[in-house]
Amino acid sequence: QVQLVESGGGLLQAGGSLRLSCAASGLTLSSYNMAWFRQAPGNERDFVAGVLRSFGSTIYTDSVKGRFTISRDAAKNTVYLQMNSLKPEDTAVYYCAASSGGSAYNRRNYDYWGQGTQVTVSS
Repeated sequence: QVQLVESGGGLLQAGGSLRLSCAASGLTLSSYNMAWFRQAPGNERDFVAGVLRSFGSTIYTDSVKGRFTISRDAAKNTVYLQMNSLKPEDTAVYYCAASSGGSAYNRRNYDYWGQGTQVTVSS
């Protein structure tokens, strides 16, 4: 049984940093594209960052490039999202997800999802 468990969300002021963690069980990270998505109230769930199963390449949506870093730790079977220089528009529920194939940017290609963790950035 696959489980993805996020942690690390919280409330902080603009300009601050936060690291989210996604502990995976029942799958091997290197066999899946792993990603973080986020969903603000009234919005769709949008792609934020991904680490691809092939070579561990990383991809990001434009709005977080240079501020967010995704990484994976095979020994801990955990994916991280380091978020720096946070802005109020980064406020959302952040979800970890795993995909066995297809475009990593498309949420419909993801097979497994975590329960989400709230990130709130005040101005």
